[in-house]
Amino acid sequence: MKKIITLLAIVLVAASCNECPNELSIKNEKAAIEDLLEQYVIAIENEDLQKVENSWSTNDSIMMFGTDSDEKLLGWDKIRKAYLNQFNLISDTYISVYDQFIRINCTGNTAWFSESMNYNFIYDSVAHSFEGIRFTGVIEKDENNGWKLVQGHLSVPAHVNIGKQ
Repeated sequence: MKKIITLLAIVLVAASCNECPNELSIKNEKAAIEDLLEQYVIAIENEDLQKVENSWSTNDSIMMFGTDSDEKLLGWDKIRKAYLNQFNLISDTYISVYDQFIRINCTGNTAWFSESMNYNFIYDSVAHSFEGIRFTGVIEKDENNGWKLVQGHLSVPAHVNIGKQ
């Protein structure tokens, strides 16, 4: 009886383990995420709200932290309003992305990323440029097996110079 219980326990443990995707699968998933992030940037540059929306999961549990201290946007409706406001205030946006880093969890359904970007735009007829903006986030697979943003955070580097001589 003890052998049967032990065998049953081993079978249950083996059946409950999620198999990690192979390297080719990870490479393909990473390419799909890179494409999602690139299309997202292009959508922002083109002020294409529909394509921005296509990059996000549109439920109430998603969140975006912006560069202002009061920009904690919960749910697609608030994120959408923030983009509409941005598109009404600025124009001629050009974003260059560098130092992109993407990781995918073992089960292949969640990923996280970080990237740096230079954000150039026109506001009130004056050209502006923010260099070294950091964008981090979490991406999940949706019910159609496509990648969607579920969390994002933009930050502007501070120049504190603590401990530098």
